[in-house]
Amino acid sequence: MSTRAKSSPTVQLTPTLLRGWPLPGGGSGKDDRGSVLVVGGARKTPGAALLAGVAALRSGAGRLTLAVAESTAVQLAVAFPEAGVVGLPETTHGSVKGSGASLLADEAGAADTILVGPGLDDKDEALTLLRSMLLPGRSRPARGPAVVLDAYALGCLPELAGELQPWAGRLILTPNVTEGGILLGRDIVDLQQDVPRIADKYQAVVSCQGVIAEPGGSVWEITTGHSGLGTSGSGDVLAGAIAGLRARGTTDAQAACWGSHLHAAAGDRLASRLGGLGYLARELCDELPALMVELSS
Repeated sequence: MSTRAKSSPTVQLTPTLLRGWPLPGGGSGKDDRGSVLVVGGARKTPGAALLAGVAALRSGAGRLTLAVAESTAVQLAVAFPEAGVVGLPETTHGSVKGSGASLLADEAGAADTILVGPGLDDKDEALTLLRSMLLPGRSRPARGPAVVLDAYALGCLPELAGELQPWAGRLILTPNVTEGGILLGRDIVDLQQDVPRIADKYQAVVSCQGVIAEPGGSVWEITTGHSGLGTSGSGDVLAGAIAGLRARGTTDAQAACWGSHLHAAAGDRLASRLGGLGYLARELCDELPALMVELSS
């Protein structure tokens, strides 16, 4: 049930607003910029975890670990030498097993942000994975790492609605409109009304289709973005960018707002050079550092 007495006014997320809401500095080394753990990458979809990881580093995170199906781990480690890679048990169909959470205690304990979902492809296993990560001893209290959920990790969240207290105050959701409808329990009709309802229901910051809401609080809407963003892997880049920014020491809302704007602005920039359709999700990542510099000047 929503905690809002009435709808919050929507704030336009302009470059001017973001310049007045600066990101943390780069510090003196990678340890100062935070660590991201990405959990995903089934046998058929390892690229989703890779895209999310690249976006996290391009957003300024200092360290990255990918936890993926063990059959893809070596290949990803070679393709992505900047990342540490952990192989997780998988089913006969190549899905990451939920029991693999027990192998991630050290990585999760060292992470500033944990992103779960990119490349997962089995709802039941994803549910087991999330439930295991929520168990006492595997989920630190409010001062623990931020948790970003995307893709299949969102699809099973309604079944965990009463179990999310260990992640209270540090949970970010990045659904598309279809996933948003699953979280809400009905089709989304009005983003500016329904995204805040999702935020209140799960006590999480939510970024959905350019609308960002925090529970019981502010609502923002990006002012940029091109239809070409509707391409395979684009959501993985968005989730990874938000995870990377959060690891640097932003708040949940700032990470979601900045990440959503940067993702959309990257699409605009590619559309102006390559055309509105046909650019690739991987190309969005390469635009992120320059865009952050421009918004910091």
